[in-house]
Amino acid sequence: MPSRSQYALMSSKDKNMVLFVCFSSAVAFFDFLIYLYMADTVSAALFPIMVDAKFAKLQGLSLFAVGYLARPLGGVILGRYGDIKGRKPVLLISMLVMAFSMLAMACLPTFAQWGFAASALFIILRLIQGMAFGVFVPLSWIFVAEHVPRQYLSIGCSYVTASFFVGVLFSNGFFTWLNSTMTSEELVANGWRLPFVVAAVLSFLPLVAWRFINETPFFEELVRAKQKSPPQPIKLLFKHCGQSIFIAMMLTLIISSITTVVVLLLPDLIELSFTINNDLFGFSHSLGIVFMVFGCVFYGLLSNYQNFGKILGIGSALLIAQTIAFFYHLQAGGDYVLIMYALLGFFSGIVGMVPAILVQLFPTNVRLTGLSFSYNVMYSVVGAVVPLGLGYAALILGFAPALYMTFIGAIGIIMGLYFYQLPEFKRINEVVEG
Repeated sequence: MPSRSQYALMSSKDKNMVLFVCFSSAVAFFDFLIYLYMADTVSAALFPIMVDAKFAKLQGLSLFAVGYLARPLGGVILGRYGDIKGRKPVLLISMLVMAFSMLAMACLPTFAQWGFAASALFIILRLIQGMAFGVFVPLSWIFVAEHVPRQYLSIGCSYVTASFFVGVLFSNGFFTWLNSTMTSEELVANGWRLPFVVAAVLSFLPLVAWRFINETPFFEELVRAKQKSPPQPIKLLFKHCGQSIFIAMMLTLIISSITTVVVLLLPDLIELSFTINNDLFGFSHSLGIVFMVFGCVFYGLLSNYQNFGKILGIGSALLIAQTIAFFYHLQAGGDYVLIMYALLGFFSGIVGMVPAILVQLFPTNVRLTGLSFSYNVMYSVVGAVVPLGLGYAALILGFAPALYMTFIGAIGIIMGLYFYQLPEFKRINEVVEG
């Protein structure tokens, strides 16, 4: 394998590659979240009108979940291809599929024009987009990890994770502007197409710099050594990497739960049980995500120099404490919600340090398959179950989100203790044979 000394400096090509992946990741997250922001409008344009408001809301959540359910399939199929043909071709395929799916959604006929055919086409495109997104996320971490020198692995992966939340911030700003510019009638008529057009343009934009992006040194060495992924990668994974799959799923449970609850669901969950100024809370939510970006980079940098398990355990404990304090503060009136949300976002940044461990759990020649499978299976479970489950639980008990985050934090502490006892990862370039 290429020697990437922990004392090597990051080259200008590596820096440009990290910027390329970070920009692409921010755009990909914007692409995937469009429907979450536009659920009611898109449903009104492309699906039959639901008289029952609760059923309409359930339809919207179900259609959003469709994207999650397609992710494991795309992750395994394209992940397998990436372990055989290379990381770069799969990165290109996933970016192109997401871009063309956005463009196709923008051009869809409405329900009034094509009836249920329009609905079916949207669902198919949503599935295709979910499949591409399913491989893109783990691939973006692997692409960075297999390029940068060893000493930059953690901070490089944390930059990519932070860029996902930059995509959320852009989504917040864009849809705030869109809703203030167009009326509900204009959005349902044709305005709903605009976000998909913008997403398609932004998705194609990084490809302008495509010729400057190289295949990862680790995969190039696999080709030279003729050690590319063997047949039946899933069977091989369970034979040699069963423990790694379980650990990856537990770490993904932490990432997916924090992202889903703190970044996506918390405003709606709080609205169910607490009374607070909507404008102030909307700004607080965005501020929390800003501090989450900072937290990702902070924890990624810290884990470069400290034991991963110790930082994960301490960070999880701090997240539990801040989550409980945040909800007690809301119950008391929420006068300092800006500060409390900023702290919650910052402590949630522990997700930024996790990908550096995820990419080291699997041997190089099955890394993308293994990580894509583990990550997307668990993320699909969380994406399908947590929104509906927590939404129902929050109607009964306002502190339900805090209790769930306490449970996730406890898992983080347990995983931290586990990694604290392990020796440091030494061989990111390991391979396995059938």
